[in-house]
Amino acid sequence: MYHHPSHPEPTYPWQPPPPPPEPPRGRTARHTPLGRHSDLRVLRGAYRRQRRVATLTALGYFVAFLVLSAFAPSLMTASPAPGLPAGLLLALLQLPVTGLAIVVYERTARRRVDPLAERIRTHSEIDARRDARATRPEGAGR
Repeated sequence: MYHHPSHPEPTYPWQPPPPPPEPPRGRTARHTPLGRHSDLRVLRGAYRRQRRVATLTALGYFVAFLVLSAFAPSLMTASPAPGLPAGLLLALLQLPVTGLAIVVYERTARRRVDPLAERIRTHSEIDARRDARATRPEGAGR
């Protein structure tokens, strides 16, 4: 049916209201904390992710090595280079993988966890100074 622009679309009382807009999907660009407790929650989450990545990197490789040793002995005894079995090569690679886990842990600490901790420390120092000034008796600072 054709409606002229000067005549708006009729509405009826039995029509449901339009649905509310959907929240944006995906991650937000930056988290803006709502307060001290929110900052601590964000810090705990960042630290938890950091521990998981480092632990899964080091232990995951070690567990994969153990599983291959137990269930794929022919692969572990195969020789990719003369005189060097694959099992020994994979065992020697455990050290660089653990080193990589340490590097990833330190990098994420510097980039994500330390700035959050520093912000919380700064805010708590400011709050402590404000509380000290508020509880100081009149004339005590003279």
